[in-house]
Amino acid sequence: MAERIKVAMITSYFDRNGVTSQVINYATHLDKTKFDVSIIAGEPYDSGYEKLCVSHGIKLLKLPRKQNNPFHYYITIYSYLKNNKFDIVHVHGSSAIIAIELLIALLVKVPARIAHSHNTTCSHLFLHRILKRSLQKISTYSLACGEKAGKWMYGDRAYEVIPNAFDTKKFAFNSKNRETVRKLISSECGIIIGHIGKFNDQKNQSYLIQTFEILASKDNTALLLLVGNGPDMDTIKEQANRTSCSNRIIFWGETDNPSELYSAMDIFALPSKYEGLPIVLLEAQISGLPCIVSDKVTSEVDFGNIIWASIDDAPNTWADTMQNITIKSDEEREHYLKNHEQQINKYNISTAVKKLENIYINQVEQTRSRNETTIVS
Repeated sequence: MAERIKVAMITSYFDRNGVTSQVINYATHLDKTKFDVSIIAGEPYDSGYEKLCVSHGIKLLKLPRKQNNPFHYYITIYSYLKNNKFDIVHVHGSSAIIAIELLIALLVKVPARIAHSHNTTCSHLFLHRILKRSLQKISTYSLACGEKAGKWMYGDRAYEVIPNAFDTKKFAFNSKNRETVRKLISSECGIIIGHIGKFNDQKNQSYLIQTFEILASKDNTALLLLVGNGPDMDTIKEQANRTSCSNRIIFWGETDNPSELYSAMDIFALPSKYEGLPIVLLEAQISGLPCIVSDKVTSEVDFGNIIWASIDDAPNTWADTMQNITIKSDEEREHYLKNHEQQINKYNISTAVKKLENIYINQVEQTRSRNETTIVS
């Protein structure tokens, strides 16, 4: 058997978030007869993701939280890359700060260094602007989850889009799951407004709470189902408890089976302040859910099931829109995946991973070719 290509994927966090879920999707689906995969990630760590790494033969280097001890974080990466002789380092992130990890890879002579943009803005714009030009010089290849994420990270420089991808069939609507979950939630629930995301400023759950309070005053059977965890969880819970409809706001926590929850929902809401290419929005649409979405989110994710709305508008505008959305029947939702198969296929993990594998192989071949040319000359 030919020697496997050694790949290290780096991400700042290993909790449940969009970037980490993509790293896991790629890493677990890469052909292990061709690729020896490691993941280097900072705190916090999700135990479910750790188990997936073990079951798929993926090595995991656990780092301290970058914000708490950046020196330890970077020096550990340096030591690990230097001692393990990787062919490729693939760094995932939302800003040009990933140039630091790529510079470390350059210093230890990793031949192929891939940058991967997963967002359209960040909370540290000054550092991003300083490092953006360096990123272009240090990386050997540039990837993005979508066109807007690519423009944000690389400007006019060439990049390739690999859309966020997953097992699309897993998220098809299931009437049995709908019935089971809705019984767990409430014996008398009407419309369920659903949201899945990390509780932080970007995801803007505070706006959604304000919106739902207005909707709940007009519809006394409506429920809000919030799924996820994050640094703003306690703040959002306190806000919910101050509303007149706190008994109809459900904090589900994290889940390993989001597909079941999508089936239980009637409308999906995503009031984000910014996004790269949100995988939850793809999943929700595949489940046949009508979605009300912030106009700050890229239109690349629209399969025709999205109603765009501005988060600059007062929350009552969103509440009115939600109230006027036509709820789809079980039959309509069951046929959604089949009727939109061509649009959805590019987000299938098997399609995306094949593309990524070809990029990896080409990068290694090019670096080996350059080395041979250098030796001859």
